[in-house]
Amino acid sequence: MKKLFNIGSLALLTSLFMASCGNSEQSNSSQVDHSAHTTETPAEAPATTSATTSTTSNTITVESNDQMQFNVNELHVKAGEPISLTLKHVGKMGKEVMGHNLIVLKAGADVAKFSEAALQAQETDYIPQSSDIVAHTDLIGGGEESKIEFTLDKPGTYDFICSFPGHASLMKGKIIAE
Repeated sequence: MKKLFNIGSLALLTSLFMASCGNSEQSNSSQVDHSAHTTETPAEAPATTSATTSTTSNTITVESNDQMQFNVNELHVKAGEPISLTLKHVGKMGKEVMGHNLIVLKAGADVAKFSEAALQAQETDYIPQSSDIVAHTDLIGGGEESKIEFTLDKPGTYDFICSFPGHASLMKGKIIAE
């Protein structure tokens, strides 16, 4: 019986020793310096939802991604001056499954009606024949970009959308020409 007690005692002491070692590890990990951690937004996080172009330049870059988002939903430009707009697809998916374009529509255009017509225009990359189009980029996939140049002659609010099927409800915004 004495041997069982000694083996049991040894097992108990071993368990306590292992548990205390585990606790010292936890103690050490709780002393980790977390001051290096910040609450800043990571670089790959989606950008802000609005942007303003410079008052002296109408040069704009709009990013699109694999989550069906533009990084901006409002742009301000000078009316009557040339605009250079680059659409950059920062995602990885191909244009067959997550294609994006940016179509600028005339002020007052019916966006819903235009979007319906776009669904029927697969052979032209979902860009229908329409007098409501001011300018449009090409349909692009991940890692690609497309640049357009146009002028909004009159002050006003102009809608822009992505016409890829199902995207216009989320990928839309306004250009305000002042």
